[in-house]
Amino acid sequence: MSKQICKIYRSSKNEAMYLYVDHQEDLDRIPEPLMQRFGKPKLAMTLALSLDKKLARADIAKVLEAIREQGYYLQLPPGPEAYMQELRNKNDKL
Repeated sequence: MSKQICKIYRSSKNEAMYLYVDHQEDLDRIPEPLMQRFGKPKLAMTLALSLDKKLARADIAKVLEAIREQGYYLQLPPGPEAYMQELRNKNDKL
């Protein structure tokens, strides 16, 4: 798979939670319990994903595999340690 066009939705219940789906299937394969937890999806962007690109908070290979196998990839908010490490990476004085 060279490229996959994905829609990325932001959760209405948690601003740091995102759902990546195939642009053609859209939300058709998302289980109902996940949709209840996620809330009303708000389209954040449509993006062409490929292994030669990087995502800020997700491993692109895992994202593509999850979309292919289960129809979606759920990006959860980073934990406190991940957040602090991200800050340290941006500011070498910490």
